[in-house]
Formats: sequence, C-alpha cells, structure tokens
Amino acid sequence: MPFTYQSGEEIKKGDRVLFHGEPGEIEFVADPLVNDPETKWYVQEEGAGVMVVEPKVFGRAFISHTKQDEDLVFVSRLPEEGSAAKS
Repeated sequence: MPFTYQSGEEIKKGDRVLFHGEPGEIEFVADPLVNDPETKWYVQEEGAGVMVVEPKVFGRAFISHTKQDEDLVFVSRLPEEGSAAKS
C-alpha cells in the first residue's frame, strides 16, 4: 500500500509539500516493496517511510506514519516524464 497524505493523495518523490507550515519537498519514499538500493538502509534500520526536506527549520525529517501526520500537506507534484505537451 503506497504512502498517502491525509488528503488521500499518494506521496511521490519530488512532491512539493508544507511541513509544519514550511515549504519542503519529498526527497524519497522508502518502500519495502520496492527494491531501491538508495532507500534500502532506511527500510532496514527505520522501517518504511518518507524523507521530507525542509531547509528553513527542520532540515530533514523521516516520517513513517504519513496518513496520520496533519503537519505534512501536499501542495503540488512535478510533472511525470513523458507527460509534457509536445510542441
């Protein structure tokens, strides 16, 4: 089951978010069902979750219970590759 915001939107790498009211970005999603060498350590050591980068106050925060986190709010998503309009 993918990680979601309280709004129900799926959390994806690169999402723009508000974290405790401050602008941030989802750096990565550590999902045990995805064999990703970059996030394997987090899954093994911390469990599944998402890394939020918010440079002004927190720096980085690893969140494992995203659906219940009212301080993590989805703002926008980067366009997926191949979805840009062709000229």
